[in-house]
Amino acid sequence: MANLKALAKDTAIYGLSSIVGRFLNYLLVPLYTHYMPKASGDYGVSTNMYAYTALMLVILTFGMETTLFRFANDEREQPDTVFSTGFAIIGSLTALLLLLVFGFTAPIASLTGYAAHPEYLLIMTTVVALDALQALPFSYLRFQHRAIRFASLKLLFIVLSISLNVVFFVFLGKTAVFYVFLINLLCTGFITFFFIPDLLRIHWHVDGRLLRRMVSYSWPILLLGVMGILNQVADKIIFPKVYPDKAQANVELGVYGSCAKVAMIMAMITQAFRYAYEPIVFAKAKDADKTEYYALGMRYFVIFTLLAFLCVMGWLPVLRYMIGSDYWEGLSVIPIVMVAEIMMGIYFNLSFWYKLTDRTIYGALFSLIGCIVLLAVNIWGIPHYSYMACAWGGVAGYGTAMLLSYFVGQRLYPIPYPIRAMAGYTVLTAACYYAITCIPADAPLWLHLGISTAIILAFAGIVYKREIK
Repeated sequence: MANLKALAKDTAIYGLSSIVGRFLNYLLVPLYTHYMPKASGDYGVSTNMYAYTALMLVILTFGMETTLFRFANDEREQPDTVFSTGFAIIGSLTALLLLLVFGFTAPIASLTGYAAHPEYLLIMTTVVALDALQALPFSYLRFQHRAIRFASLKLLFIVLSISLNVVFFVFLGKTAVFYVFLINLLCTGFITFFFIPDLLRIHWHVDGRLLRRMVSYSWPILLLGVMGILNQVADKIIFPKVYPDKAQANVELGVYGSCAKVAMIMAMITQAFRYAYEPIVFAKAKDADKTEYYALGMRYFVIFTLLAFLCVMGWLPVLRYMIGSDYWEGLSVIPIVMVAEIMMGIYFNLSFWYKLTDRTIYGALFSLIGCIVLLAVNIWGIPHYSYMACAWGGVAGYGTAMLLSYFVGQRLYPIPYPIRAMAGYTVLTAACYYAITCIPADAPLWLHLGISTAIILAFAGIVYKREIK
């Protein structure tokens, strides 16, 4: 019970910082889609560039965030030494990236499609390098259960970013995507300074023996992370390369990227849960009732994400105003992307069996297969169905990885997941969603929201009766 209370408390703090931060960050979407019209393709450029940086960040962090929790909870190791050793690995990879990109800017810019704007590449490479150096200090705050400091720094970044975006775009009248990247660099650099006191308190010591153990543990997690992030961003990276109309590719990608932002509330929930849940899972591994705890965590994660799905779909007539009206043509991807995000969250929860048993190679294998499925759907589908193929590719990729992890995990590390209950809630959610879609398109807004809210409350009432009361 104490662990459940700690999970609820930390989830609330991490969730507040994540949800409030993402919500504030969402305020930039209408800003960008207003000042960067669909026809300019600039929002598509932003979507594409951030896909590249997300992939590079996973490579640079080398799975050290999860590895930190695994070894810092080992009674034989000193947490500061674990942190120092992990930071040395990340620092070395980051230095190598900076040397490569700044030394071979022209060919890399040409390869990524930014030969005309190498400054985009240089700025975002510096941003991802600083993000990589911040990753382990942020994880150490989670290990130390310093959720308030963690949340404060995350929110500070968001507030500073929004403020600068308003200044540049609204007051100074800037309209180019270059300023989006420049603002990110300024904000990331500013936050980096706040970690200096924490780093000075560390008793620095790099242990060669420990380094070999950590690398042995983390390289499969790196592969898992690369495959996982490719499942999230591969469609945005390859879209301009396989879409038939090259002049229109960034325009179409901008529509998809902006509408997918509305669906990212599911990613916020998954991230908040992960921040709180991951440290507790490894600490709980020594307890006799651990499998029952993991099953309970999965049950409530599924229920909460299904409720979030209904809330977004029921209130979509309001939420669509988050993006410029000329981007609304892509709203049909939202429910599909949200289903994919739910599957990703379930897959994350299923992943602990191979992390706890040091069989992380399984995670890399599952994600690789899922990524191959996603890429196949995108490469075949984008030329025919544009960004709708991206949305369905995510469902296919995450669904494949999720099912593989479940069935293999139940053989090697059985956990009594409440499959019948979760399936029942899924069917109930599908019925509620169908009811929402049956509301006439020409119904007044107040009537649409009233009926949708009643359906959502009915779902919540059933959950309350069965789970809480």
